Amino acid sequence: MIMKGRRSERAELERLLDDVRTGMSGVLVLRGDAGIGKTTLLDHAVRSASPLRVTRLAGVEAEQELGFAAVHRLLLPFLDRRADLPAPQLAALETAFGMKAGTAPDRFLVGLAVLTLIAGAARRQPLLVVCDDAQWLDRESLDVLAFVGRRLHADGIALLFALRDEAGPTAGLAGLPELAIQGLADTDARALLAEHVDPTTDLLLRDRIIAEAAGNPLAIRELARGAGSLRPSAAGRPLPVSRSLETRFLERFRLLPPLARRAVLTAAADATGDRDLVHRALHRQVASTPDKVDAAFKEAEQADVLVCGTDVTDLLFRHPLIRSAVYAGAGRAERRAAHAALAAETDPLADPGRHAWHLASAADGPDARVADDLHACAERAKDNGGYLARAAFLHRAAELTEDTATGSARLLEACAAALMGGAPHRAEELLTQLAPASEPTAAHADRLRGLVHLMVGKEGAVGLLHNAALALSSYDPRGCRDALLEAVDAAMVVPRIGRGTSMARVARTALETRERRTGPPQHSADPADLLLEGHARLAAVGHTEAAPVLKAALTAMRAPGAEYGGAVRWSLLGMLAAIETWDIDALSECGRRYANAARSHGALRMLQIAAHANATAEVFRGDLATAQLHFAEFKDVADATGADSRLSHPTDAMLHGWRGDEEATLAAVRAQQELYPERPGGVPVQLVRAANVVLRLGQGLYAEAQAAAAPVLDDPPPHGGGLVLPGLVEAAVRNHDTRTAQRALDRLTERAEACGTPWALGLLARSRAVMAAGAEADALFRDAAAHLDPTPLGTEKAHTHLLHGEWLRRRRRRGEARVHLRAAHEAFTLMGATAFAERARLELRATGVHPQPRNTSASADLTPQETRIARMAADGATNQEIATHLFLSASTVEYHLAKVFRKLGITSRRNLRTSLPG
Repeated sequence: MIMKGRRSERAELERLLDDVRTGMSGVLVLRGDAGIGKTTLLDHAVRSASPLRVTRLAGVEAEQELGFAAVHRLLLPFLDRRADLPAPQLAALETAFGMKAGTAPDRFLVGLAVLTLIAGAARRQPLLVVCDDAQWLDRESLDVLAFVGRRLHADGIALLFALRDEAGPTAGLAGLPELAIQGLADTDARALLAEHVDPTTDLLLRDRIIAEAAGNPLAIRELARGAGSLRPSAAGRPLPVSRSLETRFLERFRLLPPLARRAVLTAAADATGDRDLVHRALHRQVASTPDKVDAAFKEAEQADVLVCGTDVTDLLFRHPLIRSAVYAGAGRAERRAAHAALAAETDPLADPGRHAWHLASAADGPDARVADDLHACAERAKDNGGYLARAAFLHRAAELTEDTATGSARLLEACAAALMGGAPHRAEELLTQLAPASEPTAAHADRLRGLVHLMVGKEGAVGLLHNAALALSSYDPRGCRDALLEAVDAAMVVPRIGRGTSMARVARTALETRERRTGPPQHSADPADLLLEGHARLAAVGHTEAAPVLKAALTAMRAPGAEYGGAVRWSLLGMLAAIETWDIDALSECGRRYANAARSHGALRMLQIAAHANATAEVFRGDLATAQLHFAEFKDVADATGADSRLSHPTDAMLHGWRGDEEATLAAVRAQQELYPERPGGVPVQLVRAANVVLRLGQGLYAEAQAAAAPVLDDPPPHGGGLVLPGLVEAAVRNHDTRTAQRALDRLTERAEACGTPWALGLLARSRAVMAAGAEADALFRDAAAHLDPTPLGTEKAHTHLLHGEWLRRRRRRGEARVHLRAAHEAFTLMGATAFAERARLELRATGVHPQPRNTSASADLTPQETRIARMAADGATNQEIATHLFLSASTVEYHLAKVFRKLGITSRRNLRTSLPG
């Protein structure tokens, strides 16, 4: 069949295929209305794909609830090479596919396994992966394939998706390149109509068909079929050409003989497309000879309802709309009969999920045995990491459960599974079906509802979690604690907390609840208990009482193996505890260990938190280049998981502030002001505020620095405010605002003395020196250096040298001033803190010294991705080890290393160590 029109779309697909033939990769999402021609374009890509290997799959509506089902079908041709996978990837893949028992795998580690397998296949022959009707893929498969699409670069793979424009559950594909498929141009539409309509058809009727079809090729063909029965005299009256395609398909189905209708309905109830299975199921429903059954299927094919697949065992619908129209239009009794027959012909040992699903669809009312079977399937899905499959099994089990309490419990489990599967809207829908329940059940429902609000950005998440914790305190102490931790976590970061609650109120509840439990908090070794207690004290009482508990929490977070246990869930609170107590060692160690654990498990969301902690630690260390690499990893992982870039991308503001990049820093400030218009106390706001203060101090704009920092005094945030207090003291002193400087110093004194770390005490001594006069100031600056010098805090040490040198110069002690100013200038220049380096340079000039500009290394041309790969290769890592570490394919690593070699002018890995800085 020759395609009409679509010249630009075909050209786009052919460019993609040309790139793949050269070893590169590409992804494209075709989006458009049903029948608009997406499948035809995919067919064109397949026909044009030589010499690429083609693998193809399509989403099936009835299979949406079976986790990893689609990606399993995709990988069937490649599974024989799975033994080549790194051990964590192999274990994740085999667990997801039910090949072995194990801990539920992170779906992104499964995605890395898929990437490794197909990239390995593409090294032997370039590959085209075609995925039609992506809106009907199970969510786990969709997330895996979207992850793969975001990691493709130089692998010789093209990945094509097609999905309906109105599709809802395809957020996982957000951000991937899209091609909107519109209706055919008028000329092409008429040419297509001419191929399918009788030449004698009235011209006015042709015009009506073209107008009604609106360029939709499927609509044109279907409407042309019925044009012969319409008379020209119908003009002026409503013609039946505007009826939905589903209605027309259903009418055609109903014209089939009874046995053919039953055959088509049985095929519609089946998700496998297995012709033999459907044949056997039809035999179970009707007493008929094999010849008559074969004839029934033949009649369906002649009516263009069913078509033969490329494999003789396939049984396909001519268009997905036909399947949905047939199934939706059938009576309930007919559907139940089809499912009962399919259940009888499905092996419960080989495919227990489909067997139980068919039994459930065949049930006419509550059925305890089938509900129990579904619950067992849900447990298996949990083990395989198929959370949305688990939610579906539990939801159906709840519907078939007669006992209200048991049904409610299963529905709550389904909701929790939907949340774990990243489907908060599905969880919200499930909660609406919950019948009036006991107080404990209602409390658990409120907790889940709060998490739903948190995930979808609705106001009121903190209040719901807080109220759930209050209700659970009498029934479920562990659930109460976790709900409070979730409330604290949410209160730190949500843009709008909502009326009637606050961080302080949540903190007071946590403290009151903790007092009712036996044993003081410092006797607990559980990081969760300590983190809740510490952050609650911080918000409700202050640093003096909070610091000891937060320190104990960090000790628990750093205990051997903690990164592989329950502490992982609360790692964000742990990283914030390290910042609040000014503990650079804890921040660095936790970031490193928890990042390594996340990589080993493929837990990308945990890796995001750890990567940000590593980046922040490197900023304070003064290694801004390495910080940039960690921030790049953070954003890379966030993008790979489909996170909202508006939230993730401004989070490197501290890096921009220290580098003196005004445009980038202020862009982050504006972004946070838009996202958090009513939350001056939120942690993201405080991080960006601290970056703005650093920027302005480096520029010597002290009035702007004070204005940015001052809100921490009038509306003190429970978290993050300590980052700006030293800068506020410095700015206020330079602005001759002694009162504000003293208020900031008092606040800093309370926090620093409570923490007692070298970082805290060094900042306190430096701030006191800035406010002091005479010999006292000199001694305090030296005291600050004594605290900071043994630490890795490069930015703080350089800043201290700068302030001390400035103080000495203003007292005409130029020789002593030069020592400190030169140290500050060299350090700031080396780390790339341009604004502070310029401030130090101007001070040095005032002492009679004219520092030379720094020579830049050729490695400055490397991108963050290239630098990360080059550093790992220099340390001896293989391409596959680098690929596993960075969630890439070995082919992409090889491609980036080749670029690194060209940029650095080297020819082998042996030269990397001497060519890279540091």
